[in-house]
Amino acid sequence: MGNVSISFKPKVVTKHFLGVLPRRAQDVITKRYGLGAETKKMTLESIGENYGITRERVRQIENFALTTIRKSDAFKEEMPTFDELRKTMLSMGSIVPESDFLASVSSDKSNQNHIHFLLVLGELFTKHKEDDDFSHRWSTDPETAVKVHDSLRKLYASLSDDDLIEESKMIERFLSHLKEVSEEYKNEEILRRWLSLSKKMGKNPLGEWGMASSPNVSARGVRDYAFLVLRKNGSPMHFTEVAKAIGAHFDKQAHIATTHNELIKDKRFVLVGRGLYALSEWGYSTGVVRDVIGEIIKKSGPLTREEVVDKVMRERYVKPNTILVNLQNPKYFKKNKEGKYSLV
Repeated sequence: MGNVSISFKPKVVTKHFLGVLPRRAQDVITKRYGLGAETKKMTLESIGENYGITRERVRQIENFALTTIRKSDAFKEEMPTFDELRKTMLSMGSIVPESDFLASVSSDKSNQNHIHFLLVLGELFTKHKEDDDFSHRWSTDPETAVKVHDSLRKLYASLSDDDLIEESKMIERFLSHLKEVSEEYKNEEILRRWLSLSKKMGKNPLGEWGMASSPNVSARGVRDYAFLVLRKNGSPMHFTEVAKAIGAHFDKQAHIATTHNELIKDKRFVLVGRGLYALSEWGYSTGVVRDVIGEIIKKSGPLTREEVVDKVMRERYVKPNTILVNLQNPKYFKKNKEGKYSLV
């Protein structure tokens, strides 16, 4: 079983229902929903080919079977089963990804098929087909379903292409759009489950959320992994460390030489010291230390030794001594009476 316990045996309930059907309708339903020894669900076409009838005729038999079961005494007798399933769905947030719901109720594929058939039969459940925005889902509270769909659309609209948001912040942001939803649903497990309904938003292996289409979320290849690793680290790293961290966080084999080559080629990274890389978005500058000093003096005017060191260290990851050696080069820099340096 999954992590939600149910008191009934799904196969016993469906057997009760199939018992009210004529032989061929029983067979069609069994094949269509994978209720027999074979758990693979068959298409209308393939069932039609078996019987030498059209796909449309199979659909008619399926609809006839569902209507017959719903009108039967067996269906009325099993009302507590549907009620229990409804309560289970409510406890999971009332709108749930299909795969999530089935996996929670049972880990057995055959049992999951029987539960799925009960959801199709039950009049308390609404099936929402997969579309561009959301994955396959079921709900049992129409009002909440509408609010969750709207809030997820608003949340997505509020993201920019390269946003990467840690999960707790993403949940807070989601909550700010979920104004009128019942308080009992506002717990992390349910909010996370609702977030997972969206096909346009996703979570990367480091647990950060963003647009599913962004390379920060669906990372592909060493460059994207390196970007996420550096971003998580928050300060420059040696390329050997980057390769090691990719292996640790993403379970991907990143060769040191490959990692170095990829970092060199990508504008998102900047070399800030010997073998040390930072993210360009952090504002570090490229070029040799002497050029960096020159740019800073050009921008700020004459500066003391300490001011030069301080400003260069913010832009480059180098030892103070390296800066001072460069500053002493009379071909490029001169010192005035106040002890401030300017360009030659």
